[in-house]
Amino acid sequence: MQADIGVIGLAVMGQNLILNMDDHGFTVAAYNRTTSKVDAFINGPASGTSVQGVHSLEALVASLKAPRKIMLMVRAGEVVDDFIAQLLPLLSPGDIIIDGGNSNFPDTSRRVEMLAEKGLYFIGTGVSGGEEGARFGPSIMPGGHPDAWPAVKPIFQAIAAKTDTGEACCDWVGDGGAGHFVKMVHNGIEYGDMQLISEAYHFMDAVLGLSAEDMQAVFAQWNQTELDSYLIEITAAIMGTRDEDGDVLLDKILDAAGQKGTGKWTGINALDLGVPLTLISESVFARCLSALKGQRMAAQSLFGKTVQRIEGEREPWIEWLRQALLASKIISYAQGFMLMREASQSHHWNLNYGNVALMWRGGCIIRSAFLGNIRDAFASNPALDFLGSDTYFKQILEKCMPGWRAVCAKAIELGLPMPCMTSAISFLDGYTTGRLPANMIQAQRDYFGAHTYERVDRPRGEYFHTDWTGTGGDTASSTYNL
Repeated sequence: MQADIGVIGLAVMGQNLILNMDDHGFTVAAYNRTTSKVDAFINGPASGTSVQGVHSLEALVASLKAPRKIMLMVRAGEVVDDFIAQLLPLLSPGDIIIDGGNSNFPDTSRRVEMLAEKGLYFIGTGVSGGEEGARFGPSIMPGGHPDAWPAVKPIFQAIAAKTDTGEACCDWVGDGGAGHFVKMVHNGIEYGDMQLISEAYHFMDAVLGLSAEDMQAVFAQWNQTELDSYLIEITAAIMGTRDEDGDVLLDKILDAAGQKGTGKWTGINALDLGVPLTLISESVFARCLSALKGQRMAAQSLFGKTVQRIEGEREPWIEWLRQALLASKIISYAQGFMLMREASQSHHWNLNYGNVALMWRGGCIIRSAFLGNIRDAFASNPALDFLGSDTYFKQILEKCMPGWRAVCAKAIELGLPMPCMTSAISFLDGYTTGRLPANMIQAQRDYFGAHTYERVDRPRGEYFHTDWTGTGGDTASSTYNL
């Protein structure tokens, strides 16, 4: 019996996606470079299923129905290109290669064009949800050659997570590298969410002196509010987990966070496109700072750093902290959608932002209740520039503002690092300020480099230069803006 799709790569995500596909009635051919892993999978987790194990790429291709659909679940980068090169001589026009890893979107765009020239289709699809999501329903974000979508749509939408109303958390994102770009932004928002939650935990621990049991109860209660989300849910579970000796496990975990690059790519693309992605960028830098464990310990000793606890009632601070977390989370998503809008215009992707919110509504790591409100916001106004301008989110930001300011001010006063929460409120203050001090920057640039400036009393697009010293002359530098 010929298979509906082939999957290359039998790490945890590949295996679980295969089992998910099998659950939904699709016959899958499984291949791994280390063929012993194929046998172990077929005789282990895939035992009793219709999954077919193959020991070569030739056998994989021969086992598939036309048009052949082959999904790569391998490490991003050269490994993807290596497999494409090996598959090319074996495939026929109209066959489809799918990259389900966390590839950088320019690589995906390049592969779409390269394979199209050879009569083949390429899809770069983001897959989010971790081990559990892959097994029981991930968020899937496909993009690439649009002619390939009808062939893979039945499989992807069948195995994807579903919303409460039964909608699949999977839809076509756009041409070229659009799918992997959206997955990259998803991961950037994930970085921001995780750092924000960590900052809230740090405040409760260091400033309020709450026990692990108290913090577990707080996070569990927060998960019944607008903060209802997967990451808040697992944070409560983490707070309640004990080590073998009965101590809180979290207290024994080293405070040096790792990263695989998607958050960094998000920040780099924001800089390239001129989007003020301040919160997500700070979350990446926070991980970089956490990695300097030895230097931080030495500096703490050198500066004699301590954080003083707040005396008195803690309940008001807990509520203000919830508000600060909620408002900052809204800013994180708002900045992410600002980046997607700019990229969509730059790359002519025509992204549907409501559909993106739908794809993130279930299965993925950043799934949360208010993604439904984000979808509603863009359904009401597809041209929405800033999520915080939507009535629903504007009301929340205004309501949370006093508590948000109180928490950020107290953290700065006590010396507790909260880079993302303070960055978020600074962004909102800047975004809602009609006149910023950038006029001084422009004057300085013109003074030392004759870079010119625009005037408030003249139309935009007219540029002026002043001979500030009286000895500089009238010649200005060329006017351009990166």
